[in-house]
Amino acid sequence: MNTFKVIILIASLSGLLMIVGYFIARRKGVVIALIISLIMNFGSYWYSDTIVLKMYNAQPVTKSQVPVLYDALESLSAKAKIPVPKIYVIPENAPNAFATGRNEDHAAVAVTSGILKILNKEELEGVIAHELSHIKHKDILISTMAATIVSAVVLLSRWSIFFGGSDDSGMIKTIAVAIIAPVAATVIQMAISRSREYEADAGGARVSGKPEALASALAKLSRSAAVRPTDANPATAHMFIVNPLSGSTVMSLFSTHPPLEKRVERLMKMKYSAP
Repeated sequence: MNTFKVIILIASLSGLLMIVGYFIARRKGVVIALIISLIMNFGSYWYSDTIVLKMYNAQPVTKSQVPVLYDALESLSAKAKIPVPKIYVIPENAPNAFATGRNEDHAAVAVTSGILKILNKEELEGVIAHELSHIKHKDILISTMAATIVSAVVLLSRWSIFFGGSDDSGMIKTIAVAIIAPVAATVIQMAISRSREYEADAGGARVSGKPEALASALAKLSRSAAVRPTDANPATAHMFIVNPLSGSTVMSLFSTHPPLEKRVERLMKMKYSAP
């Protein structure tokens, strides 16, 4: 997804936030929503990594604690030509990983303790390369901004029920906004996230040179997530390498992650098309 499309989608989320604000308090609500959007985006730019890492109780680790993880991070960062990000481990048995931060110089990669138990060395390298691709392509900032605005839309949508119109017509419109706005925000967030996951898969495969290892890792992680979902905030679910939330067939339609089968298929095509 090119930068122009991402800007349009982020702007759409901000516009949706102001629409919700309008239904709460008309013009004043729009101004309030705009201020909230600016404050949250400013905060997410400077403090996104700290907020998300604390949310999941991620702990910084040393090379002596996880030498395999550190070796993979250092060697692959060199191949990707980016600074080595900070590394954190989340005390969570469900296997997963994500990257966060605002740019290459202020980035972090976090993995759950569970991922270290089920992936072999090459699969772990594939996952790390995927996250480094997110960092290199500035996906981490875009994802955090999207998550921040979606959270604001959902929050204001809930408030609209209490501060909406008092007559029957106004109340119906308010309830409609409270239902439709979060769904619309999720769809826009999904559009941002899905294409960037494909790009991170491809970029990670090029960096590691082993697309089949990443494909194998994704299959393992997806199977594990179906059995043991991560205790994740829905607003940040799109940041993980595989969807951390379990869901029904209906909910899978709104997943911020592309279908596993398509991700694996694309990676295997890269393997067989490589010289």
